[in-house]
Amino acid sequence: MAIHNKSHSNHALMSLNKMRKDRTMKQKSASDFEQPEEIKVLHSIMDCCDFLKQLPDESVQLICIDPPYNLELAGWDIYDNYIEWASQWITEAYRVLSKNGSMVIFGGIQFRDVKSGDLIDIIQYVRHSTKFKLINTIIWHYKNGMSAHRYFANRHEEVIWLAKTNDYYFDLDSVRVPYSEEDLKLALKDKRLNPENTMKGKNPTNVWQIGRLNGNSKERVGHPTQKPVEIIDRFIKSLSYPGSVVLDFFAGSGTVGRVCITEGRHCLMCDSDPASIDYFNKHLELMKKLGQNTEYKKIESIADFFDVEQGENEQ
Repeated sequence: MAIHNKSHSNHALMSLNKMRKDRTMKQKSASDFEQPEEIKVLHSIMDCCDFLKQLPDESVQLICIDPPYNLELAGWDIYDNYIEWASQWITEAYRVLSKNGSMVIFGGIQFRDVKSGDLIDIIQYVRHSTKFKLINTIIWHYKNGMSAHRYFANRHEEVIWLAKTNDYYFDLDSVRVPYSEEDLKLALKDKRLNPENTMKGKNPTNVWQIGRLNGNSKERVGHPTQKPVEIIDRFIKSLSYPGSVVLDFFAGSGTVGRVCITEGRHCLMCDSDPASIDYFNKHLELMKKLGQNTEYKKIESIADFFDVEQGENEQ
């Protein structure tokens, strides 16, 4: 089905057009883009692959997903052949990403048999069957977690960052970690470091110590695998820019949508579980209690999201 441009005033498309005219995004940061006047959010309940097939080519800046791990925790977490299923959305994800876009995939290493799947399987697939580039493996380290008796208790998860090309957008300054007063003095004496960048803070590295959400966490909205706002915020700030489109086709608790509203990104969310809508609404209630902005425009269709019109079916 063809999709034709209907409006040149759409913020997301304007950002994409601007990006395509520029030779490189390597030197750009959030300050080079205007905050959109209105944040668009579309939240669909449907199969992720069906949803992805409706999106225009190169229409998304960042994909941030926490896919099922095939641990058979629920009906949405059971697949006869995990990587065969995952290959479908990986292929579509590559198509919809902009040339400067990135995809972040949460996961772990818990392979038990050929039926299960983990990040090693995904890395192997993208390395040998796609043109994705693996930029970083981020280790999310947390001190709190479940106890274990048959293996060493887990205290970290892995996250992979994939890019479509070498000209990917990355705004390090937006996520630098402040030095302590004492460490800053020492860092400024280090001749290997750029003093200007040092004053901005330090690179958070690829090991992030961010606590998991306890059962009584104030962020909790009820989803069993909800990720902290802090970790999603770091990815969205560093890998997308104001007015760009962020996609989460395993929306779960809706944390990605929450952060997009706060940070001025348009957001596409999809999940097969209708409860995802309720979880996202609970996020909005929590944001209101914290005095955070919850203003956004709810979009009902992909055509309206991109301000385009559906054309006739083409043979």
